[in-house]
Amino acid sequence: MVALLILLATAPLFPFIALAIKVSSKGPVIYRQLRVGRCTPEKMDLFQIMKFRTMYIDAEQRSGAVWATENDPRITPVGRFLRKTRLDELPQLFNVLKGEMSMIGPRPERPAFYQKLEDEIPYFVERTYGVLPGITGLAQVNQGYDACIEDVRRKVGFDHSYALSLGSFYSWITMDLSIMSKTLIVMIDGRGQ
Repeated sequence: MVALLILLATAPLFPFIALAIKVSSKGPVIYRQLRVGRCTPEKMDLFQIMKFRTMYIDAEQRSGAVWATENDPRITPVGRFLRKTRLDELPQLFNVLKGEMSMIGPRPERPAFYQKLEDEIPYFVERTYGVLPGITGLAQVNQGYDACIEDVRRKVGFDHSYALSLGSFYSWITMDLSIMSKTLIVMIDGRGQ
């Protein structure tokens, strides 16, 4: 319900964002990428995440799968603005409506990184047991994007704290409202990466 309301409220921005992306660089407006969704010890769900494209086409053709960095040359000028304001994440509202994501939860990882992170970070996988990945989350509003494995290691602690908040209705609502308000501040202040 919340995702639908936000989608309806932000839909007027979509044509302007699409035009800016098309004018600034070649390629599609929407970028799709395989991500790891909800996990259990027996099963790992994969889905196609949707975002407004912020990088040049074939940005990882030479480098392979790598985390984005500050001042990353693969990011277009329009893409830099979209990332700072987190507007690039708006198409993920469709992922929420399809039941692949939730508004709040741990960030969905790329399969290319998942196995390495699982091997190097204790309890990495458990952070997604029974929890849908989210557009925003406690880790995202407190730390930003990942640049290295140490960033992910810190985020796992935030993800586990969020999972613990789901234990009671009051703590869950309090945590979600706090995360949503911090997300709005990050977007307005342009503190995304």
